[in-house]
Parts: sequence; C-alpha cells; structure tokens
Amino acid sequence: MAGESELAVADIDLFGLAQMVAQNAGGMVSIEDAHSHMLAYSASDQTADQLRVLSILGREGPRDYLTVLRRWGVFDRLRNTDEVIDIPAHEELNIKRRLVVGIRHPADATARAPRVLGAIWLQQGDRPFNPDAAEILRGASAIAGRLISRSLDAPSTEALLIQRLFGMAQGAVDVAMVATALNLPRHGPVAVVAFALVAAEQPTAIEPTALGNILRLRASSFRGDSVTATHGDRVYVLLPGYRSAPAVTAWTRQLIEQLAAKRSLALRAAIACPVDDLDRVAAARGEVDRVLDSAVATDPKARVTTLAESRTAVLLGELLDVVGARAELHDPRLRALLDYDRKHSASLRESVETYLRAHGEVRNAAAALQVHPNTLRYRLRRVEEILGMDLGDPADRLLLEIQLALHRRAWARPPEASA
Repeated sequence: MAGESELAVADIDLFGLAQMVAQNAGGMVSIEDAHSHMLAYSASDQTADQLRVLSILGREGPRDYLTVLRRWGVFDRLRNTDEVIDIPAHEELNIKRRLVVGIRHPADATARAPRVLGAIWLQQGDRPFNPDAAEILRGASAIAGRLISRSLDAPSTEALLIQRLFGMAQGAVDVAMVATALNLPRHGPVAVVAFALVAAEQPTAIEPTALGNILRLRASSFRGDSVTATHGDRVYVLLPGYRSAPAVTAWTRQLIEQLAAKRSLALRAAIACPVDDLDRVAAARGEVDRVLDSAVATDPKARVTTLAESRTAVLLGELLDVVGARAELHDPRLRALLDYDRKHSASLRESVETYLRAHGEVRNAAAALQVHPNTLRYRLRRVEEILGMDLGDPADRLLLEIQLALHRRAWARPPEASA
C-alpha cells in the first residue's frame, strides 16, 4: 500500500488529483490552501454554482460564504477532525451541497495539533454523489497532504545551492557552478557567521525558519549579496566581499543587541573571518559550529566570538571532552589530593592551582593566596608528596593542569548534567 501511495504522488499533481476525485466521487472538485486560496480544480459543467465560479475566477471563496462557513463551525471542524463534513445547500446564496475534508501535513499524523494545509471541496452537480465519495475524499486528502507538504518542504533551487555551498546537502559540490548561479565571487575572502538561540534565555519559542527569515532580511540589509541558510536550529550567513573583519564583528554584535531589545530574541554568534574563498565555506561552517558547541559560546560576556578569539578555548575544551569521556585517562592521584583537603579542611588543591596559574612564581602565587611564601612552599611540598609528582617537571605540571581542569569542569556542571 505504501508503495502504491508513493507512486500515486509521483505520477500526479493537484490538478490531476482534482480531476481524478471528480471522476470517482461524482461532482466538481476544488482544492484550497489553509487560507481558502484556490490551488487546483477539476473541470466544471453547467451545474457549477456561483460559489465555484467566483472561487475559480477570484482564486478564493466569496467572503459572504466564508462568513457562513465560519458561523456554521466548518473551519473549526476541519481543524479538529479527519472526517468528511457534509455541508447542506444554501438557497439564499445559490450554493449547492458540498462535501469537504481537511488536508493535513503527513508528518503530523500523531500530533495533538496537526498542521492544516488546506481542504478538498466536492460540489454536487445534477446527480447525487457516488456512494463511496467520502472514502475517496479521505484518500485524496492523504495524497494532497503529501503533495502540498513536499512542495512546502522542498528547498528551492537557490536554497539547495546555498545548502551545498555550506556543506549541508549530500554529495560533492561544484563551487564554480554554485558561484556562477548565485552571482558570487569565486575567489577572495568571505565571512561566515553562525547564529544560534540561547534556549535558556528565550522567553518565547520561535521556529528556526522564522529566525532564518529575520536574519536573512537583516543580512541582506547589511550586504545585498549575502546568502543565508537554516540547518537544524542554527542559521548561517555568508558575507562575500566584506570590507573589514571588525565591521563584520560590529554588525553581528549590533544585530544581536537589536534583536534582544526589539524582539526579545537571545542569540549567540560565532564568526569565521576571513575565509579564503568559497571553497572553504563548508569547512568554515564546521569550525563555527565547534565554537557554538563549546563552553565559550555560553559565556554571556562572549555572546559574539570569532575563531581567532576562541580557538585556544575551543581546542582545549574538545581535548578535555576526549579525556573526560575515558575513565582510564583520569589520574587517580588527584583523588588522593582532594580526599586530603576534605579530611583535613586544607586547601592544597587551591594552592597548587594558584601556583600553576602564576607560572611557578611562588611570591606572586602567595600574594594571590594572601599567605607567606614559605607557607606556600610547604603546601607545595605536601602536594608533591601526596601526588608523587615533581612540580618542577614540565610533564608533571601539564598532566596536573589537565586533571585539575577536568575537576573544575565536573564541579561547575549542574547535577543533572554531570549525572
């Protein structure tokens, strides 16, 4: 059955579907979108009423009849039921009997509030409807749902080219062809900016497509030749031929501030600039994604960050991810130091961390800790005894710094994140 349905969708369009339903259900068919705009219709005969004629000529139903349908609750029923609705004739408006069924997005079949894509209307002619007209309409509704949703969900040719340029679509990309089609310079520096919503600070939900539309308009205002793509919950902007990297950063920061003030949208952004040419755009998108995936982008003070500013933090964070995910790379000696602090109400961990941050300068570290240098030297000797490490050895110091960074990360996470 599924194979037959797919074949039906592949072999027919909405006009063909309307004609097929008219022939099998008996009557004249109109297919409308969710706003009562005509999408397709079957052939009419001399029994077509005024509603059908005006709807075809005006591409939407007359307002008087739409008002009657609302008063009768027809549109509410179309939103809330999959059943075929029988609408009686309306003699005053010279409108004949109709059957109507809603069209829903097939992906929302189990949703509590499925998207209504439109409706199929069947007007009675000079003969009664065929006995199985309701069943035929239900089947046509499923096919129309796939046809309309496929049209809505399928990217345009331009959108597909942009997705390929950003490395979002399957298969190899001919950058030269894409550049020609989009009228973009093939060579020369470009900027890639990735935007993401800060979910924890978002007062109201917004669809990624809607966010993409907002950012596309703003980017086009900044540079008329910009291109924008939405992928998942992120929006990517390509700025070819920009004037300066600081100008791109300033625009991005100003945009985020304006959208926060005027639309209550909390965004963060990562910037790759300069990107040598269009061949490097897909790789640049991967790099800005890494920035947005890192802890750097969650810092409220760094709502806008560039690859140059964040590369060290991003790489270090990814290294800690690798080490943190492998228990055998956790040094058990650090646990002995933490246990000692807990049992003796000591602060050896804090002392050695301050010493390492001071690059081994005892006097500077002691001043930061507000203790005498000799006191700090004693503590550091105890650290070496407990850990079995030599703080004068660069390898031991590097390993200890990594293990302490893992401990700080685990301590900073909320309980549910570290569980």
